[in-house]
Amino acid sequence: MKFGYSVSVYGVGEIVESVNSVSDQRLHDLIHLFENEYQIGDELREKGTKRKNLIEAARIELGMKDFLHQGGFKAFTTTFEDLHGLRQLPGHAVQRLMESGFGFGAEGDWKTAALVRAMKVMSWGLSGGTSFMEDYTYHLDPDGMRVLGAHMLEVCPSIASGKVKMKVHPLGIGGKEDPVRLVFDVAAGKGINASIMDMGNRFRMLVNPCRVIDIKRELPKLPVARVVWDPEPDLLTSATAWIYAGGAHHTGFSMSVSQEMLEDFADMADIELLLIDKNTQLREFKKEIKWNDLYYQLSQGLKY
Repeated sequence: MKFGYSVSVYGVGEIVESVNSVSDQRLHDLIHLFENEYQIGDELREKGTKRKNLIEAARIELGMKDFLHQGGFKAFTTTFEDLHGLRQLPGHAVQRLMESGFGFGAEGDWKTAALVRAMKVMSWGLSGGTSFMEDYTYHLDPDGMRVLGAHMLEVCPSIASGKVKMKVHPLGIGGKEDPVRLVFDVAAGKGINASIMDMGNRFRMLVNPCRVIDIKRELPKLPVARVVWDPEPDLLTSATAWIYAGGAHHTGFSMSVSQEMLEDFADMADIELLLIDKNTQLREFKKEIKWNDLYYQLSQGLKY
C-alpha cells in the first residue's frame, strides 16, 4: 500500500511448466546469441562437457521470461532452497532478466527486488548500470579497507566492464546441477548503494555513495561477477552507521542513479531516508536516528 505495488507468490512448479514449454527453435536462437555476445568457456561450446548445462540454462531463462511477461510482473525473487523441478539454480537467467529491466532480490527479498526495479526505471537511458548487490566480503587492509560486492550468481551485467564471460562452475548449495553464470569486473567510477527496511511503523531507506575502483587481480577462486568499492566516508564509519541504522543484507547498487534521485524517491513515497556520506559523523548519525524515531511516532498523531 505504501509504495503502490503488490507482491504475489507462485509455486516453483508453475515456473517449471513455463520452462518445459520452451520450443527447440527458441533455444537454438538464444544459444546462438550467447555464442556471439559472450566470451564462452570451452566446456559450454558444441560438444563441450557442460553443453547440456548451457541448454538447460537457456531453457530456464526463456521460461522465466515468458512467465514474468504473462503475469505483467516487473520484479521477482528466487531462493536456492526451493528449486523443485528446476535442474539448476537460475544464475545467468536472473542476470540477463535484470539487464532487460526487471528488478531482482535473492532469497525471497521482495523489498530489494522492488527497489532494484525502481532504480532501473530511474536510470533508464543513462550510462553506468544498476544491479542487485550485497557486501560479499571485506578487504581489511589497514592502509585501505574496501568492500568486494558480489553475490552467489546474480549481479546484473549492465554494470560490466569489457566483454562478459559465460562460465559454469560447481555450486555447493541447492543440490542441483552446476549453474551457468556471467562473470565480469566493473570499471572505476562513482557508485551508490541503497536499501529499504521495514522498521515496524515505517519504511526506512538507507543510502551510501561509494567510489568504485579497478580490480587489480584476476581472482580465479571467485568465479562470479564482482565489484570493489570504497564506501563514503570510509569502511569503518559506513559499516558502523549501517549497523546502527538496521541496514539490510541486500542493496540496490548503481553507477547511474544519483543521490538526488533516491532522495526524490523517498520524498514521493513518504518514507524515511538516512544518508551515509563523506560528511557522516557517527555521534551525529546516532542522534539523527533517535530524532527520526521520535518524529515518526509523533507525526501519526499530528497528521490526523
